[in-house]
Amino acid sequence: MEIVKNHIDSASFGSIIVDGKKYIHDIIISLDGRVSKRKKKLSKQVFGTSHVISLLEAEYVYESGAERIIVGAGHNGMVILSTEAADFFRSNICSVVLLPTPEAAHAFNTSTGKMIALFHITC
Repeated sequence: MEIVKNHIDSASFGSIIVDGKKYIHDIIISLDGRVSKRKKKLSKQVFGTSHVISLLEAEYVYESGAERIIVGAGHNGMVILSTEAADFFRSNICSVVLLPTPEAAHAFNTSTGKMIALFHITC
């Protein structure tokens, strides 16, 4: 699999622009650069909210070989990892960078290596 480096053009409340394309929903950026809609239901069905990332969602987002996941935790930093999700990433030797979305976008743009990303675009 070829690693592709996307660029976050901007991240404002309710939208994120990646490589010139605007998204008005939470997104995942995979190792190969694909941008897809976040499957919030994987966490909502466990915790009743998409503000806690469940083990199910962590397993869905993770790709073998990823060294880092950058999580845009919303503009007010509301998203957190469940203990199980944190343990899952740790066991796969995948570090987690959890920051408010605008800061996470900057971290994504300035980071190198094999990384995936999840961006929550509202609260």
